[in-house]
Amino acid sequence: MNLDDTVVAIATPAGRGGIGVVRLAGPEAVSIAQPMLRLTHTLEPGRAVFGELVEPEAKNYVQAAATHPAELDGASGARIDEVVVTYFQKPHSYTTDDIVEISAHGSPVVLRHIVEVALARGARLAEPGEFTMRAFLNGRIDLTQAEAVRDLIESQTLFQAKVAAQQLEGALSKRLQPMKQKLVELIALLEAGIDFAEDDISVLPPDQILKHIAEVQVPLAELAGSFAFGKIVHEGLTLAIVGRPNVGKSSLFNCLVERERAIVTATPGTTRDLVSETVALGGIPVKLVDTAGIRRALDEAESIGIRKSMEALADADIVLFVLDASEPLADEDRELLMHVEGRTAIAVQNKADLDGSELCNFNSRLPVIRTSAVTGLGIPELRSEILRHIAGDNIPQAESGFLTNVRHQARVSDAMNGLEAAIEAVGNQVPHEMLLLDLYSALRPLDEITGATTMDDILNLIFSTFCIGK
Repeated sequence: MNLDDTVVAIATPAGRGGIGVVRLAGPEAVSIAQPMLRLTHTLEPGRAVFGELVEPEAKNYVQAAATHPAELDGASGARIDEVVVTYFQKPHSYTTDDIVEISAHGSPVVLRHIVEVALARGARLAEPGEFTMRAFLNGRIDLTQAEAVRDLIESQTLFQAKVAAQQLEGALSKRLQPMKQKLVELIALLEAGIDFAEDDISVLPPDQILKHIAEVQVPLAELAGSFAFGKIVHEGLTLAIVGRPNVGKSSLFNCLVERERAIVTATPGTTRDLVSETVALGGIPVKLVDTAGIRRALDEAESIGIRKSMEALADADIVLFVLDASEPLADEDRELLMHVEGRTAIAVQNKADLDGSELCNFNSRLPVIRTSAVTGLGIPELRSEILRHIAGDNIPQAESGFLTNVRHQARVSDAMNGLEAAIEAVGNQVPHEMLLLDLYSALRPLDEITGATTMDDILNLIFSTFCIGK
């Protein structure tokens, strides 16, 4: 990728809106933008300037830009739109390049015109993700922060956005950095003992090597353990509401969604197909699936609905097993319970506001919540129980940095395998030259998360730590 040219792209989503932004980044950003603008003040770094987007006098932009660039001066051109222009001077910008952002009204025609004029004056159309790629290649952000930009854009809940924002600030990199530093220090000690033995650099004994490895392995294992929750935060999960007909599944579904999403009637078997809606519970996106009542089917349509319900039960991360608290346990309840037990599930005794609501008592290891979809009884407790099943009792803090990305988790797992191999090598009294191969195998995956540790880093540490060559 050429980092010396100037690129342009529309930075706001496709379609019409109140505001649309075109971004230019590169050494010619100001000179390309200036002729299409009539500004009230001169562009200054970090200052938004009001002005007008004007049509340059020359009609053939491409030819004029190549032969007579001065003809593209917009000082006397016809006004097209009112704009606000912001100039970010290098290196104090997102990409560390000079950046000009033109905020116009969000008309696709106007925004395309700005891009076309910029292209005619020598800019190049930016590739997908190129602004963030430039930020990474120029050292503005590391890989975890670049990935956090995408996660922040794609976030569905405020908690997801908060986690992504913390990652964008480098929370994961900051958590990994001490582990990487300790590992590099150990590698430097062993390299020094091998390469500079004539300078009386002592060789580390096995117990000291194991101590250094443990200082990396323990916090790395804690970080790896955060992925179970982080994956849920990043991807969300699915919750299926199952039970026999007329136990109040759809009413419960509507309570959790907080609107009348599913049709509710007194007739058993109203729901024939799956109805789904995504809600946020504790900031985690949860896809709720209301299913058809499971019983012996009365017709073909109901049979298909019941089959889909069983498929939803099998695919769900969590199951709400709904019972009618005002009726004794039915054979259909007992049969369905056999499919539910052994899964991550919660038993919900609905209709707890009706007379005889103690009739549904049953023996099961499932946690039981009593609710009423009509009065709202027990709904807050049900939400809390669902959240406890999702996140457990120890929810990591977003500020501390935790794994939300499958790629990061795989690299941490590779690093831990390298450390395990190193521990085994120490136990087998393997020469340090071979032990170093395992330590480098642990370091490389961490580099793939945050950015590379070069041989210069290790040599600099060696020479700054030991008085070699005096």
